[in-house]
Amino acid sequence: MRTNIESDETLMTEAQKASGHTTKKQTVEEALRLMIRLRRQHEVDAAFGKYRWRGKLAQSRKRRGSG
Repeated sequence: MRTNIESDETLMTEAQKASGHTTKKQTVEEALRLMIRLRRQHEVDAAFGKYRWRGKLAQSRKRRGSG
């Protein structure tokens, strides 16, 4: 999809150097992937402790070793 945006050229140059990408498109796409990944991690962190695990820990550990 083609999108035209005005962005801070200094910021873009710095991002390209940090990412090692040679094009603005590659840099922006990686930034978008990173934003999505960070949001998903935040959602997982926010859910921490809200769900109760049901199972037998000792039995689970036994099965893990036999593989």
